[in-house]
Amino acid sequence: MGALSALAFAYGVVVERGRYQLRVEQVPILDAGSEPIRILHLSDLHLAPWQKNAVSWIRALGDNPPDLVVGTGDFFGHPSALPQLKEALLPLKGIPGVVVHGSNDRFGPRVVNPFGYLAGPSARVDHGIPLDFDGLTALYDELGWHDIDNGVVSLTIRGSELEFVGLGDAHAGADHTDSLPTWLEAAREQRSDDTAGARSTTTIGVTHAPYRRVLDALVTHGSELIFAGHTHGGQVCVPGIGALTTNCDLPLSRARGLTMWPHGNRASYLNVSAGIGTSIFAPVRFACPPEAVLVTLVGDDIGYA
Repeated sequence: MGALSALAFAYGVVVERGRYQLRVEQVPILDAGSEPIRILHLSDLHLAPWQKNAVSWIRALGDNPPDLVVGTGDFFGHPSALPQLKEALLPLKGIPGVVVHGSNDRFGPRVVNPFGYLAGPSARVDHGIPLDFDGLTALYDELGWHDIDNGVVSLTIRGSELEFVGLGDAHAGADHTDSLPTWLEAAREQRSDDTAGARSTTTIGVTHAPYRRVLDALVTHGSELIFAGHTHGGQVCVPGIGALTTNCDLPLSRARGLTMWPHGNRASYLNVSAGIGTSIFAPVRFACPPEAVLVTLVGDDIGYA
């Protein structure tokens, strides 16, 4: 048994951690007859300077450019990783994007007991090595991406009006969920009514950690699709069983993938990415390969496929 465990661990470190995949999904939430919109969902890169294969794979995602990029945080994985992060993301420069942040975008990773995650979500991170968060946000500005951490932005993509509502990292207590109704209503009132009478606006939620309170709030305020990360898909899963933890209060069955999240008399598509990287102190994946996700929005007359 010990030899089998050691073999599985070695596989998770050497093979699975670098077995990058592009998951493809389709979501019918646009007006009937709308042009499809291809959204590249990036999450939890946890990039370190020596991860050249990860940099190359991320760069290659720009070979078939999406219409829009959604980033759900924890792109940093090491205090010195900003040059590698810039190298990885520059092929996506000029493509519209929206981003929120995870705690590891501000504070460096720490040594933790990986088995502690099985007992419940890890402790709130409010200390550690400060990272170059200003450099990170400057990179997003250079790419042309909008920082919507506890904010909202409206973008017109291929003739469709998309409203992106972002909430900060709930795992670090940085979400402004309680005040969401106030600032979201104010932003919507300030929006130009130039499109009055035109196509409807599609609201999309974006957050790092998919805690229930955040998902419920986004559904309540009209999100038809929510993007999230943080869970790493469980990172180490049991074949036939799945994730053993989500590191938040999200049910294990939703640790990765596209599902529906119901709340009240509404429901939203929920896309949780398993992420691309891992903490440098827990560099292993098992039955949970790293991923980016390409989500194509289509008209609701096409149907889910």
